[in-house]
Amino acid sequence: MKLSRPVSWFLLAFGVWSWVIWVTFVKNLIKDGSGLAFDDAGDPTGYFWVHLLLAVASFALGTGVGVIGFRGVRALRRTS
Repeated sequence: MKLSRPVSWFLLAFGVWSWVIWVTFVKNLIKDGSGLAFDDAGDPTGYFWVHLLLAVASFALGTGVGVIGFRGVRALRRTS
């Protein structure tokens, strides 16, 4: 399967964007002072674990999509 140039760049950009957004979110989640992510004793709450799981899944999906886009861009450069 051959991806077009715009699709390849979009997938690559989406993968990078996913990492930027979710890394920022995890940093903010760890520094949370509102009481949602950590209870009074400093232990992680259910909110923390669910959102950490969402971030890990998004890292994996973003990486997969970004790799597909990168391979598409690289293949287009070799043929051009």
